[in-house]
Amino acid sequence: MNSRRTAHARGLALSIAVGLSVTACTSADPAEPEGGAKSKVYGAPPADWCVNGVPSASSGAGELHRGALHDDFNGDGYSDVAFPSPHGDLSRGKARRKPGYVAVVYGSSHGLRISSKQIFDQDKPGVPGVGEPGDYYGSSVTTADLDQDGYADLIVGSRENSHDEAYGSGGYEDGQLRRYHWQGSLSVIWGGRHGLSGSVTLPSRATSRDGVGSLVAAGDFNGDGAPDVATQVRGGDLRVLSGPFGHDGTPAGGVHDVKGPRRAGMRDLATGDVNGDGVTDLVSVGETENGSTSRSDVLYWKGTPDGLTAGAALSGIHGPQDAGHAVAVGDVNGDGYADIVTNAFFEFVSVDSGGSGVEEQEYARKYRLPHLKSGAVIYLPGGKNGPDVEKMTMLNQDSPGIPGVAHEDSGADEEGGTEYFGAGVSVGDIDGDGYADVSVGIPQKDVGGADGAGSVLTMRGTAHGLTGKGAQLLTQDTGGVPGTAQAADAFGTATKIVDVDGDGHADLLAGGEVAPDGTPHGARGAVWVFPSTACGVTPKGSVVIGPSTLGAPKQFNSALGADFNS
Repeated sequence: MNSRRTAHARGLALSIAVGLSVTACTSADPAEPEGGAKSKVYGAPPADWCVNGVPSASSGAGELHRGALHDDFNGDGYSDVAFPSPHGDLSRGKARRKPGYVAVVYGSSHGLRISSKQIFDQDKPGVPGVGEPGDYYGSSVTTADLDQDGYADLIVGSRENSHDEAYGSGGYEDGQLRRYHWQGSLSVIWGGRHGLSGSVTLPSRATSRDGVGSLVAAGDFNGDGAPDVATQVRGGDLRVLSGPFGHDGTPAGGVHDVKGPRRAGMRDLATGDVNGDGVTDLVSVGETENGSTSRSDVLYWKGTPDGLTAGAALSGIHGPQDAGHAVAVGDVNGDGYADIVTNAFFEFVSVDSGGSGVEEQEYARKYRLPHLKSGAVIYLPGGKNGPDVEKMTMLNQDSPGIPGVAHEDSGADEEGGTEYFGAGVSVGDIDGDGYADVSVGIPQKDVGGADGAGSVLTMRGTAHGLTGKGAQLLTQDTGGVPGTAQAADAFGTATKIVDVDGDGHADLLAGGEVAPDGTPHGARGAVWVFPSTACGVTPKGSVVIGPSTLGAPKQFNSALGADFNS
């Protein structure tokens, strides 16, 4: 989801650099390549994996297969991508309403086609609602073929959408309006042969302060072959809309709530078949209350023929406050069970030479990670009984094979004291070897003399799980990458692994805040697109998409690049 991620996007100004067969355009935006020497791609593939850019016989790379696509809006066989700007405003006026918008770019044999772009907001004809300040249209987005017509549809959350309703009783005079604040909403934009068009509101039974749409995910939670939609509601519960869906948005299976851990403050949702029973499970990360204290947990709802069971925190997978912000699900070890990948920041703990808190000392000793406060990634394998807590592993930049060095204090974030290693987690098969790989952002990583410029790391999946061997590190100072690393760019705020050109190697998308003036307050948001080969991600042919590329205004704090569709 991704993501909704930890390092909150503060916007940016960019246009597109030519490459990846994307329509060329000229721009003077700051993320375009500038003069100066570029670094190499850190973490070159090991000799026993790739030789001269070709997979070795022992690498495990095999024949490439394309499966069914849940994100193909126009049915052409290529994955499409939606990236929201929940703080954005397309009005170009001076009112600065910032109701939010969602941009969509379609995949093709040559990658993302900028000429195909579409932008949706609540002021667009055919989209329900009216854009108002603070609606956060695009708070969360996901995809599924809700009406089962063969085309993926786009589900959009608007977490603070409010509405007025007339009452004639209960203390309200006839015609008097009562405002429902922050109830939130869900809507769907229908896919079709010519792409996305037409939109309806999904009946989510939202009431004041529910915050429907803040997080949204889709999957077949009861195994009936029809997609369902889940969203977070206040109190830590889920609201599930059970498909199939009519073209008016009505879910045939109705709308119902599923209990979660007490007062769980969820930060992300992901779906997948963790226990291999053919029914989609749901995973989240967030804070749960335990008496007068709170802790961060991985939360798990099992899918069954009767739908999702009540959610529970996984025993043994928890940490101090603010430990988990993003979660992704995919089969990293190729055993047929979806695995869970999440992050741990340890932002509000005292860490000194391996951690001074009991939990931090335990983690540091077990996983040999002395600098926990810089952040880490947690890998949790799936199995027939669900997530296998006993086989959990944790990695950061002190782990073998991972390039770079973990630092507990980033110059761009002295107060938090973390580089946010693990922000923007995504899972997908980059090299086409049959094992899902993992991408993570390190948005507060210092690059050269630029504090908080950020970087993105990819790690390989193997039969033994996630490994640092063959990991690759990219920054804006890497040769071939558009732009130049600047302070507070937060490159790596979000990541997404998706095969946009259909070649069997999932490509890498990375979001960043990009601050032309070197401060977080100057950020405007952008997305980098990196092609992939059998030897991993390559900066060659990479491009960057910003507001100018989309035909949108350059705005501070637009949050463009802070999230992608799940």
